[in-house]
Amino acid sequence: MAKKIQPAPARQASAQSDSVQKNSGTPGCVSRENAEHYRWGTDCDAWFLVKDEQFSVIEEFMPPGAAEIRHHHERAQQFFFILTGEVLMEVEGHTTLVPAGSGIRVPTGMRHQIRNPSPSAVRFLVISHPPSHGDRFDE
Repeated sequence: MAKKIQPAPARQASAQSDSVQKNSGTPGCVSRENAEHYRWGTDCDAWFLVKDEQFSVIEEFMPPGAAEIRHHHERAQQFFFILTGEVLMEVEGHTTLVPAGSGIRVPTGMRHQIRNPSPSAVRFLVISHPPSHGDRFDE
């Protein structure tokens, strides 16, 4: 005999509980709308989806033709996962086309540069351990 599962009662959200959840470090839903935002390069945007001392996840937006400066990190390793569009990722002189739905790892210490040579904007995630901010050395 199949067991009937009852739906959970609807949760009443208050402005206070939403505020506590967004700012207290407790688990909750995060998006570009409520994440810390910053700009980089020329017309590029980034949102910290996860930001703590051991781990970061950043969603980034690059318009057509944008490129990051070649650099490396002495402590952080990174993983770039392409959400929309495609990028060229150069790691230690080897260039790889990375399409949406794919990712590429950049080990600690490796010189790298991401570029968007396409006529369309690109969205991607940058996952870093430990966080890469303050650990960037431009070439």
